[in-house]
Amino acid sequence: MRLFKAAIVAGAFAILAAGSAFSADVKIGFIVKQPEEPWFQDEWKFADQAAKEKGFTVVKIGAEDGEKVQSAIDNLGAQGAQGFIVCTPDVKLGPGIVAKAEANQLKLMTVDDRLVSADGKPLEDVPHMGISATKIGETVGQAIVDEIKKRGWDMKNVGAIRVSYDQLPTAVDRVEGAISVLKSAGFPAENIYDAPQAKTDTEAALNAATTVLNKHADVKYWVAFGLNDEAVLGAVRASESVGIPATNIIGVGIGGAESAINEFKKPAATGFFGTVIISPKRHGYETAINMYDWIANGKEPAKLTLTSGSLALRGDYEKVRKDLGIE
Repeated sequence: MRLFKAAIVAGAFAILAAGSAFSADVKIGFIVKQPEEPWFQDEWKFADQAAKEKGFTVVKIGAEDGEKVQSAIDNLGAQGAQGFIVCTPDVKLGPGIVAKAEANQLKLMTVDDRLVSADGKPLEDVPHMGISATKIGETVGQAIVDEIKKRGWDMKNVGAIRVSYDQLPTAVDRVEGAISVLKSAGFPAENIYDAPQAKTDTEAALNAATTVLNKHADVKYWVAFGLNDEAVLGAVRASESVGIPATNIIGVGIGGAESAINEFKKPAATGFFGTVIISPKRHGYETAINMYDWIANGKEPAKLTLTSGSLALRGDYEKVRKDLGIE
């Protein structure tokens, strides 16, 4: 009897040890298009948190173009990874990414930007965690409308800078969501000025917004919105460079990145009024956990998961971040 019990105990320990060893053998790639951006840094941080909890390995790779994405996937295959999560620099790379993943026998999930086929339709067979871009844009638009009314501005005398990056579908959805709310509130369509940016960073947004502001120097009051916090920060910096006071601009970003938080921490308020915080924790931690469960337990993730955001202002951003599990 004692021998039997000892065998059971020994077997249980063996199972636990095997499970632990298997966790240690799981290797997951996490490829992002702009590794220097705070949003992607946060996604990586939370993916690492998931890896520490479950005992697997995350391989973090920056891939700024299609060639680097293909190379990254081959690299993961050579390392013995079993799957990867990717935010691609170009969603039209979808078929190529799927083919390369299959060639390397890697499970594939996407985050933030959804892959599309050659005809522009979403690749629905690839599990994706994204952002409800239109709803987040609507939240931005409503925040701007509410603040315009609070300040007592006449919308006919307000200009809107649409910092745009139309190559990215989610960017279009976000700004169009904001515009729909503005128009519904009575904002004149002719007062919305397009500021196309070459890249999705602050410098490109500053250059684009400066052109608009110089062209419409007679406009006294401004609002600004775009793909992310960097787009709006660029517009705010542009307004400062042409002498527009902070009280005359309402900029609402998207993301809640460190750059936005640093803006709130400045001693005096700037034209960066608010940001719709998207939780990078879900996009980093949850996708990593989902991929791990898929590899380790055969539990395939949901085909589509959409997250939303919460408006944060200078006076309440700490509470909003805590509520979202970021702090």
